[in-house]
Amino acid sequence: MKKLLELNNVKYFYQTKESEIEALSDVNFSLEERAFTSLVGPSGCGKTTILSLIAGLLVPSSGEILLDGQKIQKHDARIGYMFQRDHLFEWRTIWQNIILGLELQKKHKDEKKLEFAEELLKKYDLYAFKSKKPRQLSGGMRQRVALIRTLVLEPALLLLDEPFSALDFQTRLKVCDDVHEIIKREQKTALLVTHDISEAISMSDKVVILTKRPAKVKKEVLLNLSGATPLGRREDKEFGNYFELIWRELL
Repeated sequence: MKKLLELNNVKYFYQTKESEIEALSDVNFSLEERAFTSLVGPSGCGKTTILSLIAGLLVPSSGEILLDGQKIQKHDARIGYMFQRDHLFEWRTIWQNIILGLELQKKHKDEKKLEFAEELLKKYDLYAFKSKKPRQLSGGMRQRVALIRTLVLEPALLLLDEPFSALDFQTRLKVCDDVHEIIKREQKTALLVTHDISEAISMSDKVVILTKRPAKVKKEVLLNLSGATPLGRREDKEFGNYFELIWRELL
C-alpha cells in the first residue's frame, strides 16, 4: 500500500531561557494511504508535538516530514486537524460553522464546495440541523459537525488530537463508531492521538507506541480484528491480547 505520510529521523527541541529540552529523538514511522493509525505513549512524551509538526504548526529541529513525497509546508492545507474540543462558534449556525474554513480560504462562494458541504450534512444525518446553533446539539452531534467542517476542505490527511476526551463513556463509544464510519466512507487517511488503549485498538489498522520523552518509536502493532465498527471490534477474542501487549510496552 502507498505511503502517504513519512516521518524520517525527526528531532525536536524546545528552547527555554535556561536550556534546550529534547522532546523528540529520531522519530520514524509512516502512514499508509486510507489507513487509520493511532499514536500512544506515556503522558507528556510528545504526542501532540508530533501532530503539530505534521500539521506544519512547528518545524522539526532536524529530520523531515513528507506528505505524498513532498515536504510539509507551514499551515499545510493538505492536512485537516480535529482538536480535543469541537471549537464550534455558538453564535453561528451549524451551516455557518461548517463553511467557516471555506470562508477563511475565500472559497465560500464556490458552488461545488458548497454542494459538497450539503452532501456531507445529508449523508451524516445533520442536514435537518443546519439552521440550529451548536448548543442545541448533543456532544456526539457536535463532534460530527466538527469532523464535517474539516472534511469540507478535502484534506489528504486527518489529524485527531484526543477528540473524544470531553465526552462521557457511552457517548464516546457511539461517537467513535460515527467518526470511524465517516473517515472510512470518505476514504481518508487518519492519525489519532489518544491515551485510551482500547480506543486506539478499536479504531485502528496500526498502533504506534512511543517511549517516554525524548520520544522515539518503541514498537508498531499491526491489528487484525473482526468487526465492522470500533464497538464490534471490541468483542473480538484477540482484543484483550492486543490490549495487554500495548499496555506492557507502555509500562
